[in-house]
Amino acid sequence: MKTTNIGIAIVAPGGAAPDARALAAGIARLEQQGHLVHNYYDDERRHLRFGGTDAGRLAQLNAAAADPDVRVVIALRGSYGMSRLLPDIDFAAMAASGKLFVGYSDFTAFQMPLMKQTGRISFAGPMMCDDFVRDEPDAYTIGQFWDCLRGPTHSVRGQVADGRADNPLVDVAGRLWGGNLAMMVSLLGTPYFHALADGIVYIEDIAEHPYRIERMVLQLLYAGALDGQRALVLGDFSGYKLGALENGYDFETMLAYLRQRLPMPVLTGLPFGHIKRRATLPYGGMARLVSDARGFDLTIGDYPTL
Repeated sequence: MKTTNIGIAIVAPGGAAPDARALAAGIARLEQQGHLVHNYYDDERRHLRFGGTDAGRLAQLNAAAADPDVRVVIALRGSYGMSRLLPDIDFAAMAASGKLFVGYSDFTAFQMPLMKQTGRISFAGPMMCDDFVRDEPDAYTIGQFWDCLRGPTHSVRGQVADGRADNPLVDVAGRLWGGNLAMMVSLLGTPYFHALADGIVYIEDIAEHPYRIERMVLQLLYAGALDGQRALVLGDFSGYKLGALENGYDFETMLAYLRQRLPMPVLTGLPFGHIKRRATLPYGGMARLVSDARGFDLTIGDYPTL
């Protein structure tokens, strides 16, 4: 299936564009590739750190969902802002629109209640800023995106980093869910948090020290969110700096502790997170996870496609 002549809407439920000129260039590139781009973000209407007022950002989502020429809705960027909109989002209307909603990081706060309230699968994938606005967009990231949306199945290979502890050997299946770890924990105890039963959980975050990663994962555990889960798969957790008082407590030490403490296998190497080279993951798709000592293969199906 060709990935041209696709109606793509750009919405900013979170942060504003760092560079309006780069955004314009990214839109022009998509149009040159044959896509029909509907940009609902207006840089002149940015508000504080956000891509518009709360009402304005909600209006962007609603307009994109109602646009009959739009097939894919891509978040402008993450940062922060979706949490402000949650009480006013009509998730039933979002699901009924049939659009394929795409984003990650702050967008986790949209994906989880969309699945909880409607059962609608969305996509943890690239955003306009900065995946589509780079001078040279990453071929793997963009290729993963279109391959996933074409379907009917999608595959991701995870690779253990050099020097990291070997992954456990697993062969499990379950619904794929998760996202940005801080966003997930921020939804705990609210009507918007939802753990998929017997699932495969993926997590990532940026600039979070290993002890904070451990603390948030333990919070998920103690809250019961990890009960019955088949596996926990770690994406990228970079951007932090260890302090002088760590006394040997680093990411590997934290990982070893989680593997002892959690009641499911913990794997590393998922190419997902705040990194240039990123996989696309159908949030709620049916997945099979098969690992070896140096990595794993994640195969996902049963999700909506173009």
